[in-house]
Amino acid sequence: MKKILIIEDQQSIAELEKDYLEINDFKVDIKNNGREGLNQALTENYDLILLDLMLPDIDGFEVCKKIRNKTNIPILIISARGEDIDKIRGLGLGADDYISKPFSPNELVARVKAHLDRFDRLTGKTEKIKHIIQIKNLTINQISHHVFLDNREINLTTKEFEILNFLASHPNIVFSKEQLYDHVWGDDSYGDIATIAVHIKKIRDKIEKDPQNPRFIDTLWGSGYRFNA
Repeated sequence: MKKILIIEDQQSIAELEKDYLEINDFKVDIKNNGREGLNQALTENYDLILLDLMLPDIDGFEVCKKIRNKTNIPILIISARGEDIDKIRGLGLGADDYISKPFSPNELVARVKAHLDRFDRLTGKTEKIKHIIQIKNLTINQISHHVFLDNREINLTTKEFEILNFLASHPNIVFSKEQLYDHVWGDDSYGDIATIAVHIKKIRDKIEKDPQNPRFIDTLWGSGYRFNA
């Protein structure tokens, strides 16, 4: 699980960022001033830092400079100071991106993911991790088709694996039975989409502690299914 540090003095904004990032399976810490944020960034291992400019005691520019002198992980500046000179200065000190307030939380998450993917490619980490999905206590190996729950292997049929893998690869997105059927069986296949419900039930029986109250795959009546991350 990727770890992100938020250095932001406005608690409401920090909590908003944290909520959206945690929904997307990131581990998040928050520090509300420059000195504590800098110390945290230099003593703990993080994969990315979200940094405000207007901070108590040490401003974001200085924090950015000191962090960049020690590590090359992505730093994304988020600030209400939208002037070009601030953007140029922040990027010149080693920040990887500059996001102006107010911002779209979904865009923020998208940029975080893009910078993490880019950093992994540059550092050679991508090939090692991109085929592994780890959500809660469930692990899916997309190459070997192995599925583990609490380190115990779960035996799935080919179609069960394809459905689970597809849903887990697109967490928190609702897919109709028709969409799932087209993806797994192909839109040229002629069959009964009711088989989706049968396969979902079998998957739940294998990966859910209580299949009647599933943690992983939710049913949204009239809409479809969603993998809950």
